[in-house]
Amino acid sequence: MKLGIVGTGMIVMDFLSITPHLKDTQLMAISGTKNSEAKVQELAEQYHIPACYTNYEEFLKGDFDTVYIGAPNHLHFQFSKEALEAGKHVIVEKPFVSNYKEALVLSELAKEKQLFLLEAITTCYLPNYKKVKELLPTLGDIKIVQCNYSQYSRRYDEFKKGNVLPAFNPEFSGGALMDINSYNIHYVAGLFGRPKEVAYYPNMERGIDTSGILILDYGTFQCTLVGAKDCKAPIANNIQGDKGCIHQNTPANVCKGFEIFGNDGTSTLINENDYEHRMVNEFLEFEAMINGNNMEKCNEMLKHSLLVSEIQTIAREKAGIVFPADEKI
Repeated sequence: MKLGIVGTGMIVMDFLSITPHLKDTQLMAISGTKNSEAKVQELAEQYHIPACYTNYEEFLKGDFDTVYIGAPNHLHFQFSKEALEAGKHVIVEKPFVSNYKEALVLSELAKEKQLFLLEAITTCYLPNYKKVKELLPTLGDIKIVQCNYSQYSRRYDEFKKGNVLPAFNPEFSGGALMDINSYNIHYVAGLFGRPKEVAYYPNMERGIDTSGILILDYGTFQCTLVGAKDCKAPIANNIQGDKGCIHQNTPANVCKGFEIFGNDGTSTLINENDYEHRMVNEFLEFEAMINGNNMEKCNEMLKHSLLVSEIQTIAREKAGIVFPADEKI
């Protein structure tokens, strides 16, 4: 694929570091804001990207077929919509968009134009995650699922001082549910599908959830997802069945090795990840999907992203968390 990149933040720099693994991807252009022009030029020079832009409309006229969007959350919808309208495939960072209504609009537009629309969420593409899914039947009937991704954010220190950065700003569709807990939602929804009920109990400060507990009721078992940016704890994912348990002590977006315990006292360590960096597998699959015109796989992943967006939207509505984007569609 011929790729145009939007953004100059940490996630874009993370992506650029893994591009040597993408043998069938050409980096054609990078776009930022006027304020980030120096960074745009620096990244273009470092990674041999031939075209630089600080105007998004001009960028979309560039010689590439796919746009990778690593901009702040609240811009995901508009940037993706404009890219699709310009006839470009879209890979957009998590969270997919601000709400479920936006997700549906993009999905319909992509299908109408027969373009690829993909959410960059590492969890779904990691070999260890796929192995967890494969081994689920060995656990018997699932009873309890717990995911805790709690990681104290330096941005929270700034937030307490009154400097509200995008990660904690409702104007930017921020908060723990849309950021750190989104990995947990992808992890669980990818394994078990649609829950019967959704409830969210956030710790709120100045109109945003700095941490919270999401409860998903699957009818035959309960699931608790903890996402925190204002405190920390040992990271753990546990899937408990009546015949055994899977325990993973790395975040859902990394999914390093895990241990499977049987009721008979046996335990097995498993690690099938084949790359050190979490982003390699997803982009290799994106590359293969787009270059191979595998629309069936794209639609499968898009359906998953729509479900996650719906869960997040229901959770926010029940908790009374409102974004400006919610009033626009």
